[in-house]
Amino acid sequence: MLAVYPGTFDPFTLGHLDILKRSSCIFSRVILAVSESPAKSPVVNFEDRTEIVKRCASAFPNVSVEPFTGMLVDFLQERNAGVLVRGIRNLFDCEYELTLQAMYKKLMPSLEIVMLPASPNVSFISSTLVRDVIRHYGDITPFVPPEVSKYLTEHECTPGIRVRS
Repeated sequence: MLAVYPGTFDPFTLGHLDILKRSSCIFSRVILAVSESPAKSPVVNFEDRTEIVKRCASAFPNVSVEPFTGMLVDFLQERNAGVLVRGIRNLFDCEYELTLQAMYKKLMPSLEIVMLPASPNVSFISSTLVRDVIRHYGDITPFVPPEVSKYLTEHECTPGIRVRS
């Protein structure tokens, strides 16, 4: 069965990696769908985020990475994906995801949504907090896969922001 795990992944964190690893064990194929999300004003540009995610996902033979723009439901229908994977860290995430679930089911009734709780060791990590660490020149290595901090440092993907490795 094909599942899609979507996100802005700005940046891709150990929490995202946790959900990816576990979903790749559950589903025969997983598409890691990188959303452009211009309204979120990402710190890392779309092309670099997509490349970083590809590097992080390269260890999983049943995972592919695809960038997308527009509505997620359109992406799911174009790929014939029957499952949407969402990670949840806490009750606030769960409440938000339940609201999204109702909207997705209204737009695509055949869609199944699987919510995976983050593993306890990464449940506190969010991209928002990691971006704050980046903005304050902090060390992001405890929160992201090595490929992320390496790529951000080598490619200076965050305009006006230095990444300390």
